[in-house]
Amino acid sequence: MDQAIKNPTLRALEDAFGAMMARSRSEPAPTLAQRLDRLARLRALIADNEARLKQAISADFGHRSAVETTWAETLVMFSEIRHAAKHLKRWMAPRRVATTLEFMPARNRLIPQPLGVVGVVSPWNYPLQLTLGPVVGALAAGNRVMIKPSELVPHFAALLQDLVAQKFDAAEMLVTGVEDEMAQAFVSLPFDHLVFTGSTRVGRLVAQAAGRNLTPVTLELGGKSPAIIDPSADLDQAAERIAYGKLLNAGQTCVAPDYVLVPADSLQAFAEKVGMRMQSMFGTDPANDDYTSIISQRHYARLESLVADAAVRGARIIRPAKPDDANWRERRKFPPTLVVDARPEMAVMQEEIFGPILPMLGYRDADEPIAFINARERPLALYWFGKDNAARDRVLARTVSGGVTINDCLLHLVQTNQPFGGVGPSGSGAYHGQWGFETFSKLKPVFYRSPLNLPLSYVYPPYGGKMAQLEKLRRFLS
Repeated sequence: MDQAIKNPTLRALEDAFGAMMARSRSEPAPTLAQRLDRLARLRALIADNEARLKQAISADFGHRSAVETTWAETLVMFSEIRHAAKHLKRWMAPRRVATTLEFMPARNRLIPQPLGVVGVVSPWNYPLQLTLGPVVGALAAGNRVMIKPSELVPHFAALLQDLVAQKFDAAEMLVTGVEDEMAQAFVSLPFDHLVFTGSTRVGRLVAQAAGRNLTPVTLELGGKSPAIIDPSADLDQAAERIAYGKLLNAGQTCVAPDYVLVPADSLQAFAEKVGMRMQSMFGTDPANDDYTSIISQRHYARLESLVADAAVRGARIIRPAKPDDANWRERRKFPPTLVVDARPEMAVMQEEIFGPILPMLGYRDADEPIAFINARERPLALYWFGKDNAARDRVLARTVSGGVTINDCLLHLVQTNQPFGGVGPSGSGAYHGQWGFETFSKLKPVFYRSPLNLPLSYVYPPYGGKMAQLEKLRRFLS
């Protein structure tokens, strides 16, 4: 990091990392009590400052629904911390592993050990949950953590930096600044593990930077997560759940349904039902406190261009709110928008939407949705709605995605006993619960030779005529 010598901010980053790394090597095995204490302090950080954290996040968004922050961020964090604390003793224990017959009565064990120092590069859309979610697993596994928040949430980042400094020693956990030059320097540090949550485009750059240090990387990316409406689905139920899954956080959710595949003869009816549900949930007034703003003017303009392109290319645009443009733009509230009869060549079907726009496409036979999904990059999430179990299992068997929720949206993300992660362009690696503990641990295999084991001297050189003995062993093993 030659730049760090010239730039005081980057030099401070390098020094802080060096100090944390040194402590991780001199104190490599935090006890159960120490880890539980760190988790308790993390929980207290959130609980004692929940109102301030909500206010900071809302300030960064322009407006963020307080209910959505509670439901999708703080409660998720409390659940993750409670689950880790409850099970940590068992996770830390050495694990019995079977010993192959020819080496009996020796023993095998897997011993979980901390990796050392974990870097977390977090996004803006759920800044609390997606920053501290990986931290729970990293602390439970006994690591030290350095966090780089998104530059799009400066109020949250500054508050988190202050709160972490109050609760944690700088060699346990610290939060860096959000300066532009910080990001590249951060991901270039030789962490023992690096977690990045964000876009696929930036994820590729992070992986390249980490690769120069052979740093293992967990990438939580995104992509276009499809929802399939099976002919057997309850359209009213599916419409309600998709409307909510799409509009939570104004669609700025990595696992939001990105587009919907609907039987062609039900497409118009389903679009009307989704529109009605969107309106009943969030109304038609941009001043509604339940509806969250778009994070920036740049993102707002991007969403407008997606809708404009779809309209020019022949899609039917349905906006239940019938917005007055000035009022919505002033608050950076983007009106819920349905793009009916979307086509693959439209921009809205080419990139992850990350906003309250829902393309809908009709299909005519059961193979079409599967073929459509498989012709594209593997998504972070997939949603299927219906009652036909055979059709459901066919989709599950013939598509690959990071995770799936059946007859609802988003809920696989908050299952503490299930891993969360993508596949291919939507990510690699996973965390949550024990999966996070293991991601941030080295499961070290140890072989304990028994005094009763037969000596292996019969295979030591000089080999002489020992081939005959080995041939007997080969026949036994085969």
